[in-house]
Amino acid sequence: MGFIAWLIIGAIAGWLAGVLVKGGGFGVLVDIIVGIVGAFIGGWLAGVLGIHVGSGWIASIVTATIGAVILLFILRLIKRA
Repeated sequence: MGFIAWLIIGAIAGWLAGVLVKGGGFGVLVDIIVGIVGAFIGGWLAGVLGIHVGSGWIASIVTATIGAVILLFILRLIKRA
């Protein structure tokens, strides 16, 4: 996928994660970054657990969203401490 696709998937995943994790949104730019980093976390975690979500845009968004939600939970735990 191209760089623009990564930004679009990151933006969607970051926004979805911000919606799913109440109070987890940090603004558009940070949500995109969280979504992109979440894509790496979700992809790594799926590989470690042997889970194959599929291929294509939807699977990428699902994987990135799961990773972004995990990342937002970690960030909220750190922010509270």
